[in-house]
Amino acid sequence: MNIIKKITLVKGSTIKKALDIINKGSMRIALVVDGGKLLGVVSDPDIRRAILNGFSLNDGIEKIYNHNPFKCHISDSKEFVIQQAIDKNIYEIPIVDNDNNLVGFETLAYLLKPKLYKNKVVLMVGGLGMRLRPLTESTPKSMLLVGGKPILQTIVESFVSYGFTDIVMCIGYKSRIIQDYFKDGSEFGANIEYVIEDKRMGTIGALSLLNSSQKPSDAFFVMNGDLLTNVNFEHLLEFHRQNKSKATMCVREYDFQVPYGVVNLEGERIISIEEKPIHGFFVNAGIYLLDPKCIDLIPDNQFYDVPKLFEKMIDNRETVVSFPLREYWLDIGNHSDFSKAQIDIELLKK
Repeated sequence: MNIIKKITLVKGSTIKKALDIINKGSMRIALVVDGGKLLGVVSDPDIRRAILNGFSLNDGIEKIYNHNPFKCHISDSKEFVIQQAIDKNIYEIPIVDNDNNLVGFETLAYLLKPKLYKNKVVLMVGGLGMRLRPLTESTPKSMLLVGGKPILQTIVESFVSYGFTDIVMCIGYKSRIIQDYFKDGSEFGANIEYVIEDKRMGTIGALSLLNSSQKPSDAFFVMNGDLLTNVNFEHLLEFHRQNKSKATMCVREYDFQVPYGVVNLEGERIISIEEKPIHGFFVNAGIYLLDPKCIDLIPDNQFYDVPKLFEKMIDNRETVVSFPLREYWLDIGNHSDFSKAQIDIELLKK
């Protein structure tokens, strides 16, 4: 966020102010904002053209800045941002949220530079996969092949591509298959450790089994091992930090259409009728960023689900926020989802 402050100017600023920011910010552009919202971008070439056209340095920037700049959404994948920037020959990329608030800034050079983060990743892969029988009778659900490789491998490779290489897998059902495949993770560019669940632990209870070396010291990811998504994990971490969140839950919009005409009543009187209305909800997407202290709230070696943890944190008045996903996401919970994943796998590359 420090770089953003150095290269932003408010609506109504002078051309001279924009030039000063560009020169001092060591960037090719300055970002024009109003109340935190991105209005546009002014570049050094914009200023040079303006001067050639008779503008003075004391004139305002309104007529010279680009009101429709190239920008990316906070949920866009790293690969997508890089490809868009290359295709459009853009070197600086403003990042916005759903309301067009400026929430980040990337440079192509920074995106292409390899980075490593110390934030741990905990993958929950101990489930039985009952709804996918008979496919899971001899194989853990997370090891089913989608696009020619296990679902879990796709997840690991995605985290590694963003520089998150310190991974803990919480395993239970058919655990040896997972351990024999990934071993210590070095073949996949990661350091992988394991937690063995010898009984059902719910969706997050296994965090209580982490040993002292596995326990995170900074914000850490928790993700279900049966998901396919191209969420930008760097942007998710930045969002978590900016909001000073203790727990961040990725959510996905889900629409449900009532298959009947809905009659709205006031007492016995009919006040309106809606024909097969569609209701929208946000649902848990199975990806979280948690503060290390969250582990202290989870009972030791007991069945425990994510909603209980978040409800406890809400009751404790902790900062708990949501991160809406726009990009591809699929929970592979049944045979229909598994078939869809085989078709959709190419979307992960976009």
